[in-house]
Amino acid sequence: MSKNILKVVFPVAVAFMLLLAACGPAETAVPEPTQPPEEPTEVATEVATEEPVPSVDPTGQTVTFWHVWGTGLPNETMLAIVDEFNATNEWAITVEALDQGNYSNLEDAFNAAVQSGDLPDLVTGYTNAMANWYAVDAVVDLTSYVNDPFFGLTDADWAAFYKGAIEGGKAPDDAFFAFPISQSANVIFYNSQWAQELGFANPPTNYEEFRAQACAAADANNADDNPDNDGTGGLVLYAGASNVASFVFANGGSMLTPDRTGYDFTDQTVVDVAEFFKDLWDNGCAYPTESYPNPEFATRRALFTISSTAGLPYQLAAFEAEGAIQDEWTLIPFPGKDGGQAVDLFGQYVAIGNTNPERMMATWVFLRYLTSPEVQAQWIAGSAYYPTRSDTLPFLDAYSQDNPIWSYGLSFLQYGMAEPAWPSWTSVRRSVGDTFYAILQGTPAEIPALLEALNAEAEQAIAETQE
Repeated sequence: MSKNILKVVFPVAVAFMLLLAACGPAETAVPEPTQPPEEPTEVATEVATEEPVPSVDPTGQTVTFWHVWGTGLPNETMLAIVDEFNATNEWAITVEALDQGNYSNLEDAFNAAVQSGDLPDLVTGYTNAMANWYAVDAVVDLTSYVNDPFFGLTDADWAAFYKGAIEGGKAPDDAFFAFPISQSANVIFYNSQWAQELGFANPPTNYEEFRAQACAAADANNADDNPDNDGTGGLVLYAGASNVASFVFANGGSMLTPDRTGYDFTDQTVVDVAEFFKDLWDNGCAYPTESYPNPEFATRRALFTISSTAGLPYQLAAFEAEGAIQDEWTLIPFPGKDGGQAVDLFGQYVAIGNTNPERMMATWVFLRYLTSPEVQAQWIAGSAYYPTRSDTLPFLDAYSQDNPIWSYGLSFLQYGMAEPAWPSWTSVRRSVGDTFYAILQGTPAEIPALLEALNAEAEQAIAETQE
């Protein structure tokens, strides 16, 4: 621990040191001034700047960390990071990492903890859920921790974080309730080798080109001598909110009103997506699956699938499975109707539970460690996420070289947009999925009424969160 050192040089000591200097060897003697001062000079006392001391002592605290990475390499990596912190931190802080299943399970568990008062110290989750927790004082504003004189971040550390990742954790009033530990992007997996065999030299850049390629792949599977792949080949379409948002972003939309006080799903950028999905669906150029479409993409049952970049390890594994076709493939951003591009950025955020000062400071000490460049690079290499601070990239050179598709995805971050970090988005995103599923099952003429109804549901969701 740092100790304050107060240095005071008293006048007598100064005089004594001058006397010693005068008595030393001739070559080092201090010459006397040629003109003595007319008035005695004041010997200044020199006081060293005091180093900060902790305002809150986190020593010996136990931190409970609820997360959603309970399987595979991400789980192993997170546990290794926690073990290393527990073994090396100088404050004898102990972190207990507890898997809570998926995000929905975790939200349910945290909501129950809010009612019981037995909150975890650190929790991951979607920012819209965290916005709800912040509104009821279950998680805290992190600004004071970032700026803490002893435990806070340096100016260089703070400047290294990508602005978009930080802004995604803020409330409309700029309260900073969610800290980004990594991020991923919703992208399109594209079988470039099969596309070239179908006569397409380049990835699609607009709706017309996307439709042409998806339908050509579907036609190819319907026309071959394998009846088991009939009805496949184009886009595996799950019309969830994140996939809808990705296409809306590529159209230049945001799903919000111009003044950003509400939602507007009747905006033309959303209507275009609804009509595009419906056209692909009705013409057999898009189809559903009951699970993640990694096997379909690896066996030429889909020219396009949609996935978070965090799914790259699972897709790579699918290409190693029996029956997989070893095609060349890549990632592409979502195309807009008229040539726009976008990806939907998913931040992996954590929040600090509102417990007591000592536990909260201990939690921040771990969070600061978790997001340091070297440790973040370790997490990235084990999770296939992307970093949230630029000074992590030099520690990922080897990982980038070993994972060229992942590395290519770094270039898409410039097109990234994020879904609303609003409390109402928790329920609105479910309504978006339900509405677009109804659009696929209905008729094109029903689209306007369905989107109007979605607007009404969104307005009600906002009202409920403001009660």
